[in-house]
Amino acid sequence: MELGFPIAEVSSRKQGNCQVFFVTKSGAITSNLFLMELAAPPTSTQIDPPPLPEKEPIIKSKPGFRRFIAKAFDGLFGILALILALAVISAVPILNLLSLGYLLEASRRVAVSGKIRSGFVGIGKATVLGKIILCTWLWSIPIRLVHTYWQDAELIKAGSKASQNLKGFLIFLIIAVTLHLIWACIRGGKLRHFFWPAPVRFIRWLGETGEFARIWNKIFSFAQSLRLSYYLNLGFKGFAGAAIWLVIPVLILMAASVIPNVGLSAITSLLGAILLGIVVLYLPFLQTHFAVSGNFREFFSIKSTRQSFRRAPLAFWMALFITLLFAIPLYLLKIELTPNEVAWLPNLVFVLFIFPARILVGWAVGRSMKREQPRIWVSRWISRLAAIPVVAAYVFVVWLTQYLSWHGSYGLLEQHAFLVPAPLLGL
Repeated sequence: MELGFPIAEVSSRKQGNCQVFFVTKSGAITSNLFLMELAAPPTSTQIDPPPLPEKEPIIKSKPGFRRFIAKAFDGLFGILALILALAVISAVPILNLLSLGYLLEASRRVAVSGKIRSGFVGIGKATVLGKIILCTWLWSIPIRLVHTYWQDAELIKAGSKASQNLKGFLIFLIIAVTLHLIWACIRGGKLRHFFWPAPVRFIRWLGETGEFARIWNKIFSFAQSLRLSYYLNLGFKGFAGAAIWLVIPVLILMAASVIPNVGLSAITSLLGAILLGIVVLYLPFLQTHFAVSGNFREFFSIKSTRQSFRRAPLAFWMALFITLLFAIPLYLLKIELTPNEVAWLPNLVFVLFIFPARILVGWAVGRSMKREQPRIWVSRWISRLAAIPVVAAYVFVVWLTQYLSWHGSYGLLEQHAFLVPAPLLGL
């Protein structure tokens, strides 16, 4: 073959070959195909382009992490708002049944699902309401401050120009803050909505049709989703069922305190204490069984409670121990009468102690519901024997409180571990 000098080179790195064109002496153009490896080192005649400067890495927070932080903050804020709400309504007669109903519902959900997190019912709604209440209180600070200045101006010189100016500014401030709070709630009630009014969006919103009807429907749907009637009914039945069990032993203990004969009083107190101990042994689990089934007859189904105990004896003992242990320190808050203005403050402690106890009772009942066969007899008898000193210690503390409580023997009626989570007679 007659070869000349090369005039062009065409390479294909995708196929890994190279084709070179030559000019022969006669002027014809021919080509040869050479195989080449992709990773062949460059020849000395090739000049590599200069490397590009490396970019400095930019550290950015992942959207997932930010979302996690936001959810964690909303969850903690919702729990705090929920506990405060339960403490406040526990200080209001009749409405305190809502608090008891919520605790029973939390216990029911844990029993049905078997998950502790199921007991935190309505955290999302509590977060929204808590943010609205908190921001409303923050925006009321300038209103109260201007109101104080106006009152001072009236005291110095009633009807003066400064007083009239402050009064007009106070009216304007009240209207502006009220509209701002309403607009923030309409936009979703998030924290950023309360600190940026979004005036352009507000003007556009005023020009839209059908917005007021849509907002009214959303408010109505939100109010329905709170299920206040359900919690009130559940709390009333739970209170009634517990009162039926507690009334006889409590009345016997109260009667023993007024009997003049020491021997007869001691025997009567012992009888009341034994009956109270039997009631305390079953009542927390009877209430949860009632909440699960919704049937009031479950309050008198001792047999089903005993069967549930046989399937989860250690869990039942732990739930009983925590329930009675957390109830004992709360009797110390009954030594002095709490003023009505701050009646919700001790109720906050009551809710903080009783809430986890209700969750744990639901967890114990849920474990028994998932099992079909009783546990080994050793664990059952250990749990039975271990429950005796726990119940005895609780009954002794309850009997002792009639001599320490502000209300005397009437304080025996305040069984906050089973009734409303608040000092009943202090409401």
